[in-house]
Formats: sequence, C-alpha cells, structure tokens
Amino acid sequence: MSWRRDHMSESVFPPRGRLRKKFTDIGPYFRIDQSNDEQFFFDCLAVCASTKAEPEQREFYGWWLMLTKTEDGFHYHYQYGFYNQAGEWEVKAIPKKHQAETTRSLHVFYEKITGLVESTFELKVSPAANLDSELVLSAA
Repeated sequence: MSWRRDHMSESVFPPRGRLRKKFTDIGPYFRIDQSNDEQFFFDCLAVCASTKAEPEQREFYGWWLMLTKTEDGFHYHYQYGFYNQAGEWEVKAIPKKHQAETTRSLHVFYEKITGLVESTFELKVSPAANLDSELVLSAA
C-alpha cells in the first residue's frame, strides 16, 4: 500500500500507530517514551564501557538519532556519545578502539531506517540542515 499521493506534492504520512509499529519492528533502537508525533528517538548502546561493572551499572558508548517529520519525509540528526549509569546520553568522544563498532552499528541502523521509510512509506530521509556535512550518512 502506498502512503504517498503521487498526484500531489504533499506527502501522506501513515498513522502514528503504524509508524511506531514499523519503527519498533526494525530492532531495539526505537524509544517510544522519548518520541512524539513529530519526532522519533532512536539509540544504540554499541559498546560496553566496562564489562566488570554489574549489569545495571554498566555504561556504554553508542549513538542517538532523532527523525523529525518534514513535508516530504524526515530529517535526521544524530550524535555519538556515552550512555551513563543515570540512563542519560552525554556528548562524548568515542575511544578509538570502539569507533569502528559504534560507526558500524549506526550505518546498519541507517540502512534499515532509510529502507523502511523510503520503500514502505515512500517518504524521504535527509540530513537536518544543522548536521555537519562530515556527519551526513548515505545508504550502501
């Protein structure tokens, strides 16, 4: 089923419940409680900072990404950082030994989310205007 009106320039978004279901289906990234009808929050705890800590006290390196609705799809903005014991993200440089895995996990997610949005919903995914040009992602 096509969610886009081909004869008009205005895009039609699927119902909120369908968006949430499809976003949840792509994996453990989608955070419903940190999302709303206009913005959708995703994150990934890519690498454990210390496996010696008790599971509930572990901290992680990873990324978070926000999809924001636009007229014809979504803009994305993401940030790499550190997920602390309080359950909050901090902007923090990823140690060199963890950069490859953290970057790989973001690219895997990006391919999944763009595939879903562009193929299933026939909407666009593009970088937010304030995203540094060096951080723009592209699907493989």
